[in-house]
Amino acid sequence: MASRGLSQPIQPVRRLDIDWLRLLAVLMLFFFHSTRIFDINEQFYAKSSQTSGLLTFVFIDLVWPWFMPLFFILAGASTWFAMGFRSAGKYAGERFKRLFIPFVFGLLVIVPPQSYFGLRGHSDYGASFLSYYPGFFRIIPQDLDGYFLGGFTFGHLWFIIYLFVYSLMALPVFVYLRGERGVRLTRRLAGFFSPPGLIFLPAFLPIIMNLFIAFNPNPLYYLVFFVYGYVLMTDSRFGAAIDRHKAAALILGPGLYLLWLTWLKTQHPVVPWWLAFFLDLHRGLLSWISLVAILGYGRKFLNFSNGFLNYFAQASYPYYFLHQTVIVVLGFYILKWQAVLAVKFVAIVGASFLVTAALYDLVVKRFRVTRFLLGLKSLPQPPRASAAAEGPSSG
Repeated sequence: MASRGLSQPIQPVRRLDIDWLRLLAVLMLFFFHSTRIFDINEQFYAKSSQTSGLLTFVFIDLVWPWFMPLFFILAGASTWFAMGFRSAGKYAGERFKRLFIPFVFGLLVIVPPQSYFGLRGHSDYGASFLSYYPGFFRIIPQDLDGYFLGGFTFGHLWFIIYLFVYSLMALPVFVYLRGERGVRLTRRLAGFFSPPGLIFLPAFLPIIMNLFIAFNPNPLYYLVFFVYGYVLMTDSRFGAAIDRHKAAALILGPGLYLLWLTWLKTQHPVVPWWLAFFLDLHRGLLSWISLVAILGYGRKFLNFSNGFLNYFAQASYPYYFLHQTVIVVLGFYILKWQAVLAVKFVAIVGASFLVTAALYDLVVKRFRVTRFLLGLKSLPQPPRASAAAEGPSSG
């Protein structure tokens, strides 16, 4: 790979597989967070008295090792391309506009309804949302997620503020990797990880982070994947190594995890502490191996474009902001139906997607203010008519 200094910006190259993986991950959120309503293990803002082990297994247990790491590794990969035609200062400013301002807006407008309906769904609270709103800013230690006592929470926007902080923290590293010494370093790393099996070694850094930091979401754990995503873009040999190991990763990662999880659920319905510790210990291994499979097969099968992808290339970010609040609000009311669990689940998933799509198309993308508040680029200015075109024709 040719060396490029910061004074030699590269032109952005659209990686269709990254666009597709981001799109599919956002769409998966509708199933993931709808399942949280029926989760057999944890609380949520809207919570059904009927729970489903099958839904929990398919849409939560099977995806938790790789789901959020995938978001961060894709964000890191996108950062590589973004910094190819921006200075460090412009990149930091762009991150402020695209991440921090939408985060503040979301915290003030998008997240509070989740805590409000969480309070209503878990108690007999019946006041209006406007009456409740000041109470959202209370920090309640007994319910830091805001699931059932109505207090302050980042909600699903924890990902956005983490990504903003990571972008600033890692910026000096990324700038260094753009320079001559950094290019030499990434070349050596790419050569080191090219031999058979060595592409799996990066799993051990997330393992260490996950082992020694119990806070959830673990900030250093996800920071590793963000930096990994950037580094993977620096040399084509990383991608080639992932391609060669994708089939093995598909067996070692999701395959072995499925066997492990099946055994765990059948043999230990109540997980003892030592099993929970072991599960945390190998989470990093499962995450990285699963990502090798996902990235490898994404490169193989998702290198194409169509209208659906073109639409979501811009829409996926506002969809992320809107989807969980829509799910919680609709879930609160759909749970009141006299219907079986499967009908409620399908209704929540389908209706939340349609409402999110309508909000994006009718409210977000059409107005400059909403585009700015949700991190989209400004609408293109209409071309000015020429003087000849504005006046009456002659002749």
